[in-house]
Amino acid sequence: MAKKKYVQVGTGGRARMYYEAVSTTYKDNAQIAAFCDISQTRMNYANRLLKDEYRVPEAKTYNYTNFDKMLDEIKPDTVIVTSVDRTHHDYIIRSMEKGYDVITEKPITIDEKKAQSILDCQKRTGKKLRVTFNYRYAPHNTKIREIIMDGLLGDVFSVHFEWLLDTYHGADYFRRWHRNKLNSGGLLVHKSTHHFDLVNFWLGTVPETVFAMGDLNFYGMKNAEKRGIKDFYYRCYGSEAAKKDPFAIDMENNETMKSLYLDAENDSGYIRDRSVFSDEISIEDTMGLLIRYRNNAIMTYSLNAYMPWEGYNVVFNGSKGRLEVSVKEKAYINAGGEKSEEGALSQKSIVFWPMFGNQYDIEFTEGKGGHGGGDNVMLNDIFGEPKEDRFKRAASHIDGVYSILTGIAGNKSIASGEPVKIKDMITF
Repeated sequence: MAKKKYVQVGTGGRARMYYEAVSTTYKDNAQIAAFCDISQTRMNYANRLLKDEYRVPEAKTYNYTNFDKMLDEIKPDTVIVTSVDRTHHDYIIRSMEKGYDVITEKPITIDEKKAQSILDCQKRTGKKLRVTFNYRYAPHNTKIREIIMDGLLGDVFSVHFEWLLDTYHGADYFRRWHRNKLNSGGLLVHKSTHHFDLVNFWLGTVPETVFAMGDLNFYGMKNAEKRGIKDFYYRCYGSEAAKKDPFAIDMENNETMKSLYLDAENDSGYIRDRSVFSDEISIEDTMGLLIRYRNNAIMTYSLNAYMPWEGYNVVFNGSKGRLEVSVKEKAYINAGGEKSEEGALSQKSIVFWPMFGNQYDIEFTEGKGGHGGGDNVMLNDIFGEPKEDRFKRAASHIDGVYSILTGIAGNKSIASGEPVKIKDMITF
């Protein structure tokens, strides 16, 4: 039987999880046939991994201007999209219009117009479009879904959800392309899409109304000046001032980051290690939302990107009791450390408080790999032989769009000071 052929557009830090899985665990039945990227250096690095570490044939490489040519020549079974967020819709639509199914990293896209164009294209072509939400597969998050599905809480009336990004991981969004809202949609889209999808997944519902407030309070030059910082710099590499800055990163002495970014600057034009205290940041670092869902539940949500620890607290209040979840994750920078550390738990608890009676802990079992083993379960769901899943963790394009609409509505609400109705933004 012929191997299933994948092509992948975008070979930055998020890409490796996919081409590594195809080239190792699933290499008997699948192969990466081609890469597409703006940077030949990055594609060469990916091919070195394929050849030297994974012991599989190298993939053909195509400049991003030759994306259609790649599809025409390779004729893949599926296209994997792991490019910059603002380009997702373009590659998704071009792939589906040529007759190919697509797997895309989250977020599916960054605004409602692009989302509408994806929905319309999917209806025209009938092609499959899957969004990869590995947080759904993390054992503790699956356990929350199970608890609510099985009725332990009864009807869930309200949720309080706070996510903390620390000064290691959180700061990283203010060094990279994510710092420009035109690239990422801001953290409410790029990062919070995970969280909003989890709530949709947990409660089995979708958002209807969003009211939000947010600002840039910590990062950026103006905020640094208020705290007495005087030594500013453009980027970390080659800067004396950066050597004294705890927010700086060292790409030169990290083999992966050097290969993917520092060595690729000439053909990508991308500088990965910008100062988090520059005056060119257009995203917020402090956000709070109030959300009403279709099932009439409400949620208060906050995201802060400069916290002393990483993780989240989420509370569900229901007709039969209260569920309290607390998770602390190990600090991790994309492409800057061991992949198994991403989303790894350092502390965790799920506690149920019944309406009458004593509270008790709910146990769950972690697996191996990133996100408590959730990454491996998701990858098998995508590239292997998926098992029957009562939790329905595989996310469709509809799930992907609903996950970003909360954040997009949040951005609009921050700008206008008014609540935003989801139905006024998009047609399914």
